[in-house]
Amino acid sequence: MEADEALLGPLRELGVPEAAARQALALTGNVSAEAAAQLYFGGLERQEQADGGGCYKMVFVVNMELAMGVGKIAAQVGHAAVGLYQLIQEKSTGREMICQWDECGAKKVVVQGSNTAHLMDLRALALSLELPTYLVQDAGRTQIPAGSYTVLAIIGEEGIMNQVTGKLRLLN
Repeated sequence: MEADEALLGPLRELGVPEAAARQALALTGNVSAEAAAQLYFGGLERQEQADGGGCYKMVFVVNMELAMGVGKIAAQVGHAAVGLYQLIQEKSTGREMICQWDECGAKKVVVQGSNTAHLMDLRALALSLELPTYLVQDAGRTQIPAGSYTVLAIIGEEGIMNQVTGKLRLLN
């Protein structure tokens, strides 16, 4: 059964990835967006998370060794997001990755890295798993010395990403 296009919008607004929304609507017979949401949040979401779901996420690892203020961190994560996105767009396979990431809700997670060496180790691991990375190096115009590595951005399928960043603490 095809998903009712009119019911997709409300599910997407709730953060349900398009593919999962279509599946939930089909499984509930297109009864309502509410029924599909209940199915998704009651089981499909956990199933997707358990097997990685083929969904992609972008993770930003902040160098906590640097004394950056909240605004500085926000700006550096912004630089990392734009830099990684531009890097991916340049590759022939990148557009497909961006489409899959977007279809799964364009998930973004910000976590804590211990120091520069930690960021470098995570980057090496990510590259060994063939995950695209972007490392922000600060210009030194405000709070921190020029050349400091502030944020590492990585994108990839959730199951693989969790091998790299899954044990890191969320930034709070």
